Amino acid sequence: MWLYGFAKFLVRLSFGTVYRIKVEGLENVPPEGGAIVCGNHFDGRDPLIVGITMPRPISFMAKQELFKNKLLAWVLQGIGVFPVKRGQPDRAALKHSIEVLQSGACFGIFPEGTRHKTGRLGKAEPGTAYLALKSGAPVIPVGITSGYKLFGPIIVKYGRAVDLDQFRNAKLSSEALDAASNAIMAGIGSQLVPPVTYVAAASDEPPE
Repeated sequence: MWLYGFAKFLVRLSFGTVYRIKVEGLENVPPEGGAIVCGNHFDGRDPLIVGITMPRPISFMAKQELFKNKLLAWVLQGIGVFPVKRGQPDRAALKHSIEVLQSGACFGIFPEGTRHKTGRLGKAEPGTAYLALKSGAPVIPVGITSGYKLFGPIIVKYGRAVDLDQFRNAKLSSEALDAASNAIMAGIGSQLVPPVTYVAAASDEPPE
């Protein structure tokens, strides 16, 4: 994991120079064991912000197209990033995600599946809830509040694990996945500054 540590050092150094980063709630991140870290997504720098503020290494998915460049693919794989096919169910990516969690590592994902540049919370794809219920791993919500303005503030707030107990022994129906997804998005909304009340119907807007 030397490449992960080196990359984290470089990104933390550069971001710490151009942004004022404030991190809250790290005590809510389990010190060991598999965990799913879920955040809001409005900018391409969001995974980097989560990566440098997390006390533990974290793996992310990235669109398959990024792995066409051999050098970039080597770097991504070296820091724990793995490919996913967007716009269709990717069983291989889901299987790998579960293996990451079962190995006791942290897995990061943005439930909306794409960026929402307005800053509003979009409707979650069912994959995140599926992984949470299938693996049994705790879901740690993280809210990223920032406009990514030069020398501006970035508030990264980690919350307590989302309570999904009522869904864990239920059949993995579309209704159960939707309800669990809404609970996850509500958990993310509560970590934004100021907190945002997530309403699925009102938040289902087209991405930009």
